[in-house]
Amino acid sequence: MALPYTLREGLAGFRRAKLAAATSVAALAIALVLIGIFALLGWQGQNVADALRQRASEVEVFLADSATPEAATRIGDRLRSVAGVDSVRYISHEEAAAIFREAFGEEADLYDDAQFLPASYRVQLGGDSANPDSLAAFASRVDGWTAVEDVAYDRASVEAVERNLKLFSSVGLAIALLVVVAALLLVGNTVRLSIYARRMLIRTMKLVGATNTFIRRPFLIEGVLQGFAAGVLAGVVLWGLYDLFLRFIRSTESGAAAVGWPGGTPLWTLGVLLALGLVLGLLASSVAVRRFIRTVRVG
Repeated sequence: MALPYTLREGLAGFRRAKLAAATSVAALAIALVLIGIFALLGWQGQNVADALRQRASEVEVFLADSATPEAATRIGDRLRSVAGVDSVRYISHEEAAAIFREAFGEEADLYDDAQFLPASYRVQLGGDSANPDSLAAFASRVDGWTAVEDVAYDRASVEAVERNLKLFSSVGLAIALLVVVAALLLVGNTVRLSIYARRMLIRTMKLVGATNTFIRRPFLIEGVLQGFAAGVLAGVVLWGLYDLFLRFIRSTESGAAAVGWPGGTPLWTLGVLLALGLVLGLLASSVAVRRFIRTVRVG
């Protein structure tokens, strides 16, 4: 008996205050779209940062001129056994000379013999090891090995990537929290107005013995419906906007083949957005109803 009544009253309340409900749905939808945009751009930024971090986390281990082939092989095997190392590539004297000529072009002819370049290993660190502290510890450790002449990596680039990533994450999180708070306040105010318009009905229900929980349920259903409608609307808008963004990125010369939707499909993102709309609608209406119904006195 209580469940059919709750659903019926929740739908009726959604229909009674159409303008207020539409305003609340629109405001919550805008908030969800902003949250979705920040989340997707943050995810893309994280992908870019990971790619830059991987490039910058390459360590060059230069071998001493006196290193024998057997010693070089042992160093390669030892490097591969270090935790956090993704790949190890050997660069011979000849390959180093070819890379030098390709990088410097005609200016490389100033050197009669590019064989002065030492053989080396290019070590790629990944995962949690691709950070300034881990790279410094790895370089310091390997630099003490026998037959290793020097260890070099681009510390400045790694630190810049980490610093910019932290700044980007902090700003994005702060903006997202502000948007969520604004959405909760808007939905909560709408529910308060709806309760205030029906304060006499609530008072009558209390007079006949209705509990606060019984009175609250229809308003919670109303908030959930607003969240659901806002989630659907925000999903459609976000899908269109992000699809335009992906088309633009892929049309550029740097055409990022890696960009796309998290999980490879928009359904996961849209599902999360819809669930977030339901949660925000329920949360905002729950807080507003709990506080406001207590102010309605009997007698």
